[in-house]
Amino acid sequence: MTTAERRGYQQICAPNGMMMVVAADQRGGMRKVLADTAEAQAAIDEKTLGEVKSGIVKHLANKASCILLDAVCAVPGVVDDGTLARDTALLIGLDASGWDTDANGYRISRLVPGTTARSVRELGGTGAKLMVYLRADTPEANTVNIQTIRDCVADFAAEDLLLVVEFLTYRLEGEIDEDYARAFPGLIVEGTRICLDLGSKVLKLPYPGTPEACRQVTELCDGVPWAVLSAGVDHETFLGQVETAMQNGASGVIAGRALWKDCISLDQGVLSDRLDTVASARLQEIQAILEAHR
Repeated sequence: MTTAERRGYQQICAPNGMMMVVAADQRGGMRKVLADTAEAQAAIDEKTLGEVKSGIVKHLANKASCILLDAVCAVPGVVDDGTLARDTALLIGLDASGWDTDANGYRISRLVPGTTARSVRELGGTGAKLMVYLRADTPEANTVNIQTIRDCVADFAAEDLLLVVEFLTYRLEGEIDEDYARAFPGLIVEGTRICLDLGSKVLKLPYPGTPEACRQVTELCDGVPWAVLSAGVDHETFLGQVETAMQNGASGVIAGRALWKDCISLDQGVLSDRLDTVASARLQEIQAILEAHR
């Protein structure tokens, strides 16, 4: 990392040096949590999502080292109105909601139009997060998304601003669940290799599936820090994943739904109460694991 990137990385970490980032950059996924039907989900506009995300900042993320927000709904509002605490860093998500598919059914990642390293600075961001889809065993699936990583890495390097690179993997058309589950640890390890080869300096990764795969990721990273994401699993499952990842070289957590998926509501009273109690207690449990591995 450059000095500026390292300073940004220090700011997204807790005093113990571990990343503890609350992820709230979801849009489609958050709408699904907030409403049961497609019609009700479509009725939740960006302003309403921004209010929910502001509540997450106020009642949960200000107790962590960093919040991850999208570039659409809640920024720069949470900065301008003082909701975001001065000691809580801000990562801006570059990716748009959903994905496109090409003629072969491969996922093509979307970016929020006009969101660049310079605009992240303008939104008050400490840095940014890029998410792309990779299928590491299928090179033809990755061409467009690899170029997206390459372009974003270059843009943020030119602005000397921290960029966290995340990738997700997925089942191919016709692939059965058992085959995908068997391939999953290798897909995470090899997807990590792709991101590192493209110049990524901080990674956000799905739990690699096994302790051995976590060790392989750490060995590949060779000092590049990686955080484990929650992927919406239940809190108890995620605690086990965090413990295993930390035992095998991870540098922290970037977690969203495992913390707040059953705590957010369009009712601000319910939202504030459950985030202050249930979600905050979960955050403390994760922080305790990170502290034990400082």
